[in-house]
This record gives sequence, C-alpha cells and structure tokens, in this order.
Amino acid sequence: MKSFNGRVAAITGAASGMGRALALALAREGCHLALADINREGLEHTVTLIRSSTVSPVQVTSQVLDVSDRQAVNDWAARCVAEHGAVNLVFNNAGVALSSTVEGVSYSDLEWIIGINFWGVVHGTKAFLPHLKASGNGHIINTSSVFGLFAQPGMSGYNASKFAVRGFTEALRQELDLQRCGVSATCVHPGGIRTDICRSSRIDANMTGFLIHSEQQARADFEKLFITDADQAARVILQGVRKNKRRVLIGRDAYFLDLLARCLPAAYQALVVFASKRMAPKPRRPVFEPNDEPRL
Repeated sequence: MKSFNGRVAAITGAASGMGRALALALAREGCHLALADINREGLEHTVTLIRSSTVSPVQVTSQVLDVSDRQAVNDWAARCVAEHGAVNLVFNNAGVALSSTVEGVSYSDLEWIIGINFWGVVHGTKAFLPHLKASGNGHIINTSSVFGLFAQPGMSGYNASKFAVRGFTEALRQELDLQRCGVSATCVHPGGIRTDICRSSRIDANMTGFLIHSEQQARADFEKLFITDADQAARVILQGVRKNKRRVLIGRDAYFLDLLARCLPAAYQALVVFASKRMAPKPRRPVFEPNDEPRL
C-alpha cells in the first residue's frame, strides 16, 4: 500500500499520542478515518483538529470504545464498514501501562492491562480481518513496545502484554503471507514516545522503596525517557506500512535496546539488574546525635 489517499483507516487509542498523530497524518494524505477511544473528550478533540486542519475533505467517524470488550469491538468494525463502505487499514494502537512487582500485583490489574494491551489487539484484528480481506488491499498495524523485545523489572504485566502482541502479530503476518489474500501485518515497537501513557499508567505502592522513590518522582523520571514525539512516530509507522515492513522500531532507544537483546539475549538481564540496583532508592541509615545513648 504505497498511497493512503481514498483509503479508510480504523484507529484505536485515537484520543491522544500516537493514535491522534496517525489520524492527523493520514487525514493530510486524504485517508478517511474511523476513530475510537475510551476517552470521549480527547476523541472529540482529535476529530475537531482533523476537521480544522485538513485541506482536502475526508470522512471522519468516531466511537467511544473499550477495546477489551469483544462484542463492542465487533460492533464497531461492522459500523465502520456500514459508514465508510470498506476498511483498508487497522491500527490497534490503544494501550496502558502498569508498574508492580510480580509478587505484589493484583489479578485485577493484570486482567486490566492484558485486556487492553493484548486482547484489544486480538479483538481488533479478528473483528476487522474479514473486512480487510474483502477490501482486497489491507494492512493491520499492531502496537507492541520496545518492551515486547526487552524485559525490565517492575513491568511484568506490561512486558507480558507486549511480548504477546509481538508473537501474535508475527504469527499473523506469516499466515497472511501464506494466504496471499491482499492483507499484510506490521508489528510496531516504540521506545519512549511523548504520549499520555505515563500520566494514565498505574503504579502500585509496592514499587515505592523498591525501584522508585515515589510515584510522583517516578512519573517525572519516566517522562524524561520519552525522547521521540508522536508526530515523528506516526511518520515512521506510515513509512513502515508503505514498505510493508514486518517490524518497525521507533526511536534510537528502541534500536539500542533491540540490539542489546539480540547480542545478549539472556545476559542483558544481569545488566538491567545492575543498572536497577544503582538507580533504586538506597535504604536510609539512622542518624545518631552525639548525645544519643546507644540502644541495647
């Protein structure tokens, strides 16, 4: 798919970040849009931005959607085809983050992140795949993460969901190649992208004193690691679609961590442990005044 003009793209997570940037970039190329997000206000703002900044008129529809709800995603896919006549591109982009230890994470939090990050991708893929095949020229773009290539402590739920997206999408791409049905698939692995995911993430109290000093400080530190803006990420993704890439890495941090995992597929974990120990909060030693009597 070398051109997006006149195509129809369905995008989840379109209320902010990469989803919004993808919508704006595609609209500028004359692509019609079906947008979805659980954040109604942000979704409406994205639609307003598209209609006020796009020179050529494109059809834009929107839907407040929880991607973890299978039936809701199926209904949305059917509505997209009914409203637009066809769908050519599906960006399963919605995602959330969770920081917690394996021992301390609740089952409800694990179900929450897997439901959105992994099942949301599965629901979007399966709901739209028959429609993409019917269009004769389709592409599925699933957002994993650099942490779908490289694991880190305190992010087991996030790592699990993103590794799952990677495996699911790579298997899907191979099946589509075998079928020669006119549909392809790409797995996207962003590094630190300046989006709202940090502000909307969940950080469990068990992380404080273990890997972080405080939740507020952790969010500020994470934001510093987001070195690539969403508009740049959208450009890289769309170029990857044009080239029919199997995997798209975004940001120099993503390339570095991917290389590290390739060169040291098991040993990189020891390096992460070493670095985590250096950055982790240090236990405070008791301060004794000169006149304090020793305690027995």
